[in-house]
Amino acid sequence: MQLRFLALSVVTALAFSAPAITAPGHKPGEGHGHSESDETNYGMPGDPKKPARVVQITMTEADGKMLFIPDKIEVRRGEQIRFMLRNNAGQDHEFVLGTLEENLKHGEEMKKNPDMEHDDPNAKRLSAKKTGEIVWKFTKAGTFDFSCLLPGHRESGMFGTVVVK
Repeated sequence: MQLRFLALSVVTALAFSAPAITAPGHKPGEGHGHSESDETNYGMPGDPKKPARVVQITMTEADGKMLFIPDKIEVRRGEQIRFMLRNNAGQDHEFVLGTLEENLKHGEEMKKNPDMEHDDPNAKRLSAKKTGEIVWKFTKAGTFDFSCLLPGHRESGMFGTVVVK
């Protein structure tokens, strides 16, 4: 009985002292994206209380392809965009905003963990026929990527670009 109590005590102590388990490639507390106070090399989370230009993005499937409509957006540096997302398809899709390099790298992680959920200001996963939104402020000029990183979706054409001038 004492041995069982000692073993339970050791296991409990280890559980409370061990770092949190996170998805591969992420540090504890890091999540997929960025805290709302962090600026990335493609901008920062927007303020939903401030004015923003609305950009409608539709997720769809046609002729064996998965698509975003539109797949190219032009933005002024410093502009805040409210992406209104609509998944018109018959399966889950996601919208992940980042650099092309970051999205390609994250896409490889998604192949290993396809059920990975996004709860980040730059990403939204939508079930079939659902809607959502992301508010983002583009603070730096450049060409950035948005993709559906569910395995096979980007490869089927589900990506686009944001050009910030």
